[in-house]
Amino acid sequence: MLTQIYNGHILTPSGWINDGSLLFDDSRIVEIRKNSNIEPRAETAINALGMHVVPGGIELHCHGGGGHDFMEGTEDAFMAAVMAHRKHGTTAIFPTLSSATLSMMENAAHTCDNLIEDPFSGVLGLHLEGPYFNPLKAGAQMPELIRLPDPDEYRHVVEDFNCIKRWDAAPELPGTLEMGQYLTGKGVLPAIAHTAAEFDEVRAAYEAGYSHATHFYNGMPGFHNVREFKHAGTVEAVYLMENMTVEMIADGIHVPPTLIKLVYHIKGVERTALVTDALAVAASDSNKAFDPRVIIEDGVCKLADRSALAGSIATMDRLIATAVHMADIPLQDACRMVAETPARIMGVYDRKGSLQRGKDADILILDGDLKLKAVYSMGNRVNLDDAI
Repeated sequence: MLTQIYNGHILTPSGWINDGSLLFDDSRIVEIRKNSNIEPRAETAINALGMHVVPGGIELHCHGGGGHDFMEGTEDAFMAAVMAHRKHGTTAIFPTLSSATLSMMENAAHTCDNLIEDPFSGVLGLHLEGPYFNPLKAGAQMPELIRLPDPDEYRHVVEDFNCIKRWDAAPELPGTLEMGQYLTGKGVLPAIAHTAAEFDEVRAAYEAGYSHATHFYNGMPGFHNVREFKHAGTVEAVYLMENMTVEMIADGIHVPPTLIKLVYHIKGVERTALVTDALAVAASDSNKAFDPRVIIEDGVCKLADRSALAGSIATMDRLIATAVHMADIPLQDACRMVAETPARIMGVYDRKGSLQRGKDADILILDGDLKLKAVYSMGNRVNLDDAI
């Protein structure tokens, strides 16, 4: 079925098209035009009313939503969380598991293997955040599950399941560099996280394949003193690895807007992705976290003792609004950082991440206040409460 969105302010890789049209047939974009002439063949025509037509968001780091956590491991839990975030502009997702037991990883990976076979599920692969972390930087990770890299464990998970696309670890741990080399050779993205690494350790990790930094500024030290001597922390080391990409939790709380703007200026659009790091309570009417240690306060998830932030309740539309309204980032760049950059980082830009002929019809329509007015995932319209 051919659908036309016309009279739109359309974001393409070449820039904005004013008063343009986008046509898609079933799940793929067929054409983008620089006019709003009604296509006679279109069975459905949607008047965008001059609003922004942008690519759907790609979520790199999300633990759950709609009251469900991906740690549950079931297809029902996975899809409930995916659908909850889809209503807020996430059209593709890499579900995230916190530090877990082997059996928990296996259960989630089995479910994810099944879901990635269906292109309409929106699930692109599994992201393992842990368990190979520095206990001193555990944050909200369950400390009893944190351990050293185990080659037998990670080789089994990667080789016996097709869905593993990213694995985070602390580069200062023994065996982490070998793990990075192994993952890279298997087409899995190694990322640094929950780490106390300093410059030399970050550089060694980068050379071993760790090309991405997880929730930048969170779970890692910045500039600090060791007695009377000054040391660059993980943050500064990541800045100095010019080609290392980063992701930021752009809820305006985990990373203050001033730092969001700083990262944007230093790393640039091409190396900065925005993520939610959302927990089960995101996109949910519930105020109860999946992890009993976690409370919801001040618009964010925290450990009950308030010793650390524990994830967010953010959604994709909030990331865009935070970047634009709080960090003064142009809308075009904010949209690229939730779509194009994540797609490039994860190697799916050939089919997602931008509005181009032949790509998946993952499309958002935002009004002048950046409120979602329409979401299409693989050409399927998502039911919204306040839609055009």
